[in-house]
Amino acid sequence: MHPGALAKSRRSSALHSPAVLGTRTGERAAPNPARIGTALARLVLPIALASALSACSSLSFERYTATSGTFSSTGWSITILSVDFPKGALLIARENASDANLANMVVESVTVVPYLGPFDWIFEFFCIRFARVSGTWGFTGQEYQSPGAKP
Repeated sequence: MHPGALAKSRRSSALHSPAVLGTRTGERAAPNPARIGTALARLVLPIALASALSACSSLSFERYTATSGTFSSTGWSITILSVDFPKGALLIARENASDANLANMVVESVTVVPYLGPFDWIFEFFCIRFARVSGTWGFTGQEYQSPGAKP
């Protein structure tokens, strides 16, 4: 077989490929809108999920004195088949408050929504959970006074 015959067979097989079948030589077939939509969904869904999971917590402080105040930390997560993404909502909220590295943090209130007690297993298939941890931080100065001392 000479080289010209090999090149001719490659060209003829390329013309019969599904992408150019039914078109004139050298033209491409019109893109299939269904394929474009599927490819776009495959690209957009992971990007949207990653961006949604990257900002899943918040933290706020309110000062009462120069060395004390209150804090409120929130976190949310998505549960799919018993796996929390990026991690558990309560764990995110607690870690966020702990990362502030303030002295004498005392947690006074913990809220997780949704919570059904013994029926909470229902949410292990798919759920979006929200958690809030709030409390106080710092020293007000009253901790060091003796019981009989007057200010």
